[in-house]
Amino acid sequence: MCTRSTTRPPEFYAKPEVLFIPRPIFANMNMLVTVDPSNVHYIMNSNFLNFPKGPQFLKIFDVFGNTFINSDSNMWRNQRKLAQLQLSHPGFHRLLVKTTQDKVEKRLIKVLEHVPKQGLVVDLQDLFQRLTFDSTCILVTSYDPCCLSIDLPHVPLPKPWMMSRSYLYSPRVPESAWKFQSIGHEKKLRNARKTLDHIIEKYISMKRDELSRVIKSNDEEEEGVDMLTLYLNEEEIKSDDKFLRDTVLNFLIVGRDTTSSALTWFLWLVSTHNYRRKD
Repeated sequence: MCTRSTTRPPEFYAKPEVLFIPRPIFANMNMLVTVDPSNVHYIMNSNFLNFPKGPQFLKIFDVFGNTFINSDSNMWRNQRKLAQLQLSHPGFHRLLVKTTQDKVEKRLIKVLEHVPKQGLVVDLQDLFQRLTFDSTCILVTSYDPCCLSIDLPHVPLPKPWMMSRSYLYSPRVPESAWKFQSIGHEKKLRNARKTLDHIIEKYISMKRDELSRVIKSNDEEEEGVDMLTLYLNEEEIKSDDKFLRDTVLNFLIVGRDTTSSALTWFLWLVSTHNYRRKD
């Protein structure tokens, strides 16, 4: 979703992969939706400065706070550099490899073996979302919610589609209407946010307690280091609960939905294109 840039040629809007949604009556913005990879690269990379998010974007997506999803210009660059620094940490890479291997071998494969034996039908997207949610929680906070198991337990984190539907709905009606709704989309968004805040605050508190008690050992170095620990080791932000909460949420949402959607669509494409499988 973005506003039209005068520097982009008209053919940018003439492709079937681009959908322009004009401003509905009483709404406060137009919307432009694109799935064309060249457009996405143009907006997010080669000409990023021409597409600032602006204060209206932050107002609509305020659940994400002032982190890299909502920020612009220098603030975005600084947060991106900080995130890249943590993501490139050797300890985080060790944790990434170990977590991915353990979750696939000890959880995902066991569930996939169990399903046909019991004659069950499962939603692969739900299965992959459980896999990526567990993995992302470990990588970001080191805590495993164990959502991926044979009994497929209830997932405490509100489904991101609930928030996404509220986000997509909110700009298309007057702000005075959607911001003060007590039912429907806005209610779902508020309830989801409360649950998210409670879970993340618990993770941050547990991590602080853990770091105050534990002295770093060689075993911990071999196991790897989670993202929250790395951020809590940064003097400038370790006491900023709001920034930590926003950062944890951003990584949880981004890590969970992107990978699970890619895995789901990949398997769907493989299963529906037999000639590719034979190659």
